[in-house]
Amino acid sequence: IEKTRVLRGEKINPGSFGRVQAMRKSAIYAALCKEGVYVESIDGACISPLAKIGAGSFIGNGAHISGKCRIGKNCRILGASRISRSDIGDGTSVISGVITDSVIGKNVSVGPFAYVRPGSSVGDNVKVGDFVEIKNSVIGSGTKISHLTYVGDSDVGGGVNFGCGTVTVNYDGIKKHRTVIGDYAFIGCNTNLVAPVEVGENAFIAAGSTITDRIPPKSFAIARQRQTTKENYVAEKMPDMIKK
Repeated sequence: IEKTRVLRGEKINPGSFGRVQAMRKSAIYAALCKEGVYVESIDGACISPLAKIGAGSFIGNGAHISGKCRIGKNCRILGASRISRSDIGDGTSVISGVITDSVIGKNVSVGPFAYVRPGSSVGDNVKVGDFVEIKNSVIGSGTKISHLTYVGDSDVGGGVNFGCGTVTVNYDGIKKHRTVIGDYAFIGCNTNLVAPVEVGENAFIAAGSTITDRIPPKSFAIARQRQTTKENYVAEKMPDMIKK
C-alpha cells in the first residue's frame, strides 16, 4: 500500500515504507522458523515469500533466494549464493553458487563459485565444484565435475569424471550443438569435446585431447601431437633466455 502511494506521488512518512518491508521480512522469517528452517540472521539473507524450504535447512548470511523456489530438507545455502526459480533436492549444499531456472538433485555439492544456468538438470550425488559452469545440460547421478570446466548443451550420463579444464565446444559461430557422454566415461584434464560429438559409456579420453569424432563404448581416445624435444636448443638458439 505504501509503495503504491509513493508511485502516486502522495506524501507519506519517510520511515513507513521501511517499516512495512521490515514487517514483511519478519513474517517470512517467522514462518520459516516455524517450519524448522534456520536463517542465520533476519537481515543477512533475502528470501522470496514464494520460496518453499524444507525442515533442517540452513540459510546463511548473503544468500539470495528469489522467485518460486523449492529447497528441500537439510540443505545448506551459504555465502553469496543466488538461487532463482529453481528446485533444490534434499541434503544439497550450495556455497557461493548461482543457480537459475534449473533442477538440482539430492545430496549435490555446488560451488564455491559455480554457475548453473537455465535449462539444466543435475542428478543426485553430483559434484559441481569451483568455477564450473553448466548450461542447458542434463547431468546424470554420481557425476563429478570438480573444477574449471564448462558443460554446455550436453547430455551426460551417470558416474562420469570430468578432469580439470574440460570444455564442451558447443558453438560453431552460427548454431549450438550437443555433446552426448555415456555412463562412467573418464575425461582427462584439458580436453575439448567439439560438438556434435558422442563419447560412449566407459570410454577413456587422454588428457590434452581435442575430440571431434565419436568414441565407441569402452574405447580409449588420444588426440594430441606427439611431443618433440630438441636438446640444448635454448642454449644454442636462444642464449638470452637463459637466466644466470
